[in-house]
Amino acid sequence: MIDAKQVYALRQRTGAGIVDCKQALEEAQGDEEKAIEVLKRKGAIKAAKKSAERTATEGVIVSYIHHNGKLAALLELACETDFVARTDEFKQLAQDLALQVAAMDPTYVSPEAIPADVAEAKRQEFLAELANDKKPEEIKQKIVEGKIAKWHSDVCLTKQSFIKDEDHTIEQILNEKIAKIGEKIAPTRFSRMIMAAPTGQTC
Repeated sequence: MIDAKQVYALRQRTGAGIVDCKQALEEAQGDEEKAIEVLKRKGAIKAAKKSAERTATEGVIVSYIHHNGKLAALLELACETDFVARTDEFKQLAQDLALQVAAMDPTYVSPEAIPADVAEAKRQEFLAELANDKKPEEIKQKIVEGKIAKWHSDVCLTKQSFIKDEDHTIEQILNEKIAKIGEKIAPTRFSRMIMAAPTGQTC
């Protein structure tokens, strides 16, 4: 059983995503050094370093409009060079992410984009739910971290399961593209619109 402390410790050492760290630890049966080798093999560490160290000032803005014309999404996907921004692979990724926004309605790009006061309020909400629970404090903290991770998977684009491949998160898809293309790639903002039902007419 991989606990949250192991996952966060590996994340601190490598900079890889939480999901990647958890999966690597599971594959390595809890051995942190072996988990690092797993992350290296999958390109997750390399991708994380690229994302942290480089700036992305090129990219595209794409739109998705549902076939009924009542649901749409705009998404900005950034990269480092205009050359990559013009490739079909990059444009297709942007389209897939716009579709993700339209279908799954995330609120934030990533956990890092959540305002600190909102994140803290949610943590306190989860802690309050366990106020009368007799479990040890360490167990409560693990439960809270699990709830926060689940909340992130609901409200953060990068933490959501990819609707075209639910075995992977958007974060993992992005890391794979970063490792393959060799540039930082990051969704930077998005907007989702849905036509409201008519409430009445005036003459």
